Amino acid sequence: LQAPVAPQKPAPIDVAPEELQEIPDVSVPAPEPGVSKEPSEDAAASQHIRVNADLLDSLVNSAGQISIFRSRLEQQVSDIRENLKEFDVTVARIKEQFRKLEMETETQIRSTYQTEAPDGSGEFDPLELDRFSSIQQLSRSLSESVSDLLNLQELLDKSARQSEALLVQQSRVSTELQEGLMQTRMVHFGTIAPRLRRIIRKAAGETRKNARLQLRMTGGGDQLDRNVLERMTAPLEHLLRNSIVHGIEKPATRRKLKKTEEGQLTITVAAEATEFVVRVEDDGAGMDLNAIRKRAIDMGLIDSKAEPTEQQLLQFILNSGFTTSKKVTALAGRGVGMDVVNSEIKQIGGSVEIASETGKGSCFTIRIPFTLAVMQAIGVKAGEHRYLIPVASVAGVARMLPNDYTGLLEQEQPAYVFAGESYPILDLESLLGEPATPLGDDTISILMIKSGGQRAAFRVPELLGHREIVIKPVGPQISSVPGILGGSITGDGKVVIIIDVGPLVRQALLTGTRPAPLLENIDIRPQKTLALVADDSITMRKVTTRVLESHDFEVITARDGVEATELMQERVPDLLLLDIEMPRMDGYQVAEHVRADARLRGVPIVMITSRAGKKHRDRGKKAGANAYLSKPYKESELITEVYKLLDKEMKPYG
Repeated sequence: LQAPVAPQKPAPIDVAPEELQEIPDVSVPAPEPGVSKEPSEDAAASQHIRVNADLLDSLVNSAGQISIFRSRLEQQVSDIRENLKEFDVTVARIKEQFRKLEMETETQIRSTYQTEAPDGSGEFDPLELDRFSSIQQLSRSLSESVSDLLNLQELLDKSARQSEALLVQQSRVSTELQEGLMQTRMVHFGTIAPRLRRIIRKAAGETRKNARLQLRMTGGGDQLDRNVLERMTAPLEHLLRNSIVHGIEKPATRRKLKKTEEGQLTITVAAEATEFVVRVEDDGAGMDLNAIRKRAIDMGLIDSKAEPTEQQLLQFILNSGFTTSKKVTALAGRGVGMDVVNSEIKQIGGSVEIASETGKGSCFTIRIPFTLAVMQAIGVKAGEHRYLIPVASVAGVARMLPNDYTGLLEQEQPAYVFAGESYPILDLESLLGEPATPLGDDTISILMIKSGGQRAAFRVPELLGHREIVIKPVGPQISSVPGILGGSITGDGKVVIIIDVGPLVRQALLTGTRPAPLLENIDIRPQKTLALVADDSITMRKVTTRVLESHDFEVITARDGVEATELMQERVPDLLLLDIEMPRMDGYQVAEHVRADARLRGVPIVMITSRAGKKHRDRGKKAGANAYLSKPYKESELITEVYKLLDKEMKPYG
């Protein structure tokens, strides 16, 4: 995640009401000596233009679409690169096969010559000479074809490298374009300061109180999307009005409490990870929890015998119609202030937190996700779904052994120490409502999350790598759900939810959520049967994969025996389909390796090969194969053998 790029930030603004009209414009540099302080109309016109807001939004959306299409192109180029690797292997295999063919042909010619003329005096008749010359001609033609394939391979590799270089350049330009367009939508938070001070002055005058507003900008968070700022203005007005009416005491009361006669209202604006944070504080009387509890009982929100926590009581003021004021005035008593604040903030994907201390004041914290077009994110898989987590929220990634992780969970307060800081361990899948993934034998990925002052460590079943993503709105129905920042379209065209981890972490820590008990031997998710297909022919791998996937199998593939054994170290398949003739490690060797490994010994093996002779069948059986099919095989034959070995009832095709 990249926060909006702000210009050089001014010092914190602290303006009293009488200085209301004197807000400095820090964006204008000091004039040079001898130059007029007032810019000419022509100069001003050349520096600023008016742009229709809808047109700007349309341009930002179009720039986002460019990034999506670029992402699709990157995925396609990546696929082309993978296919080129397959092409390289195939060309190498053809070259080796041709070399063997040449040797075999030469051997047969010499053998025939020696048979016909053992003493070396015989001669070939014209038909024999023609036959051998034809074979040699075909051999030379094949040699030329192999050379052509090698040249074509080099050309394709060069084109792929050029395409990748162009995509990198296009990515940089596209990112600059999007950031520039987003920057044009940004406005300084201080632009609404005069309006907020008018609200304070009016409310203070009507309630006969004195109040002063202080505006603080920290962490480079003084710029916000224009649309979001407009939506935030009304809630902020409600909060300030509410603070004056219910929080700030009258001057006489403040003197008795040894406070200054002038109440202090402070708005602090900051950028924290993926969130824009606005804190509205006052130094008033704080909230009367007893009055809130009594009102909640009167409204039937809680039972009279209930003992809610302080935080639960404070949340009641966000309910519609809730007010502790005994008099109905233009400023208070109608119960339509805080519920409007909560509703408006939720509609823009934000949240409201409340804190209060009797006699010292209250603090309302508004958190709103950044409105960006592009961000950096880490892909994760939880349950059966993929999610994206903004990089700005990630403090680090670690890996640990399952036994070490289990030991951490046995602690009274499970936590992982990273870079000298303690991160409480939370279960990402349970927070997302996904079924738990059991621990395996492999190392576990731990994702350290930082959001504001909160920290947490998530066990992640699978990390999917780092990528640049385009943020797309998901609509008010979904964006109002805490923990959802937006959506993005991946290179393969699928929609993935972007997680705003801040609200999830705060809610989990607030409720004391612990990691769910680990299921080591029981997996509550419906699992697909995992099949590993090892064949050096890309065509056979694709055909076999398509057949198995049509019968609801999960399929992983390997190009040779070595790659197959590496994959089996990560995941134990339910079924292994092997070709015999493969580079580096053939099918017989793979089968023998599987039968010698205690983890893999029970995996059924089906050998699929063009070697159909009894000698090869016997050797395959000796190596540990359970079934033997000859290429080309029939789909029905393969599926029948597979279901027989897995002891499953065969499902109707289609």
